[in-house]
Amino acid sequence: MIVLAVLAVAAALGVSYWLLMSPFSPTSKAYPYQAPTEEKVVAITFDDGPNEPYTSQILDVLASHHVRATFFQVGDCVERHPEVARRVLDEGHIIGNHSMSHKFGTYLRPRAFEREVEQTQRVLTGVAGRTPALARTPWLWRQPALLRMLHRNGLSPVAGEFCHSLEVFQISGARMARSAIAKTRPGTILIFHDGFDGHGGNRAETVAAVRLTVEGLLADGYRFVTVDELLGVPAYAQTA
Repeated sequence: MIVLAVLAVAAALGVSYWLLMSPFSPTSKAYPYQAPTEEKVVAITFDDGPNEPYTSQILDVLASHHVRATFFQVGDCVERHPEVARRVLDEGHIIGNHSMSHKFGTYLRPRAFEREVEQTQRVLTGVAGRTPALARTPWLWRQPALLRMLHRNGLSPVAGEFCHSLEVFQISGARMARSAIAKTRPGTILIFHDGFDGHGGNRAETVAAVRLTVEGLLADGYRFVTVDELLGVPAYAQTA
């Protein structure tokens, strides 16, 4: 009986992950992780920053290869490093909403998470001078009510594929890059993390992985675009 109970719990967790977090779940159409195209284009994205010095190091890598990216930023981190968020914009990248605190508990209180989204919009607008129209929920959480809330707030949700499931442990950059390159197909949205759940953290191996991934995909004939370009949606709210 104990074994059956453990298996039942494991199955329930697996189904919950597939429905609410996996990019391949039935909600993927409302929360796209790729674009339908045969052109060799890819969007590289970054979550959980800004986080110094790693965000700046990633920006250096992107600049050296003339690659534009999309950064889904945490409001608390932007308040800590507004100058880095401005550099992201100044160098032609796109900024999106990735919540204010990156705390899972807010998902259990839908109105609290909506307040976080609204607060992050204000912080990002204050830095960018424009209001983001793209959002990525932490851990790619995507229950239908949350997606409806994002749309209510003028935000298009964007998912993607993680470069490597063990990136959080900062395995070698070469290993992460091999995984990211192997996952890439025309229209893929790749997810790297320049921070860790909005708390900073060492991301030196991610920096190395980004360099190797960019170089590898460029050598394979891929062209890098931002998420809004890939999906054909606005990056920022339209002004009157």
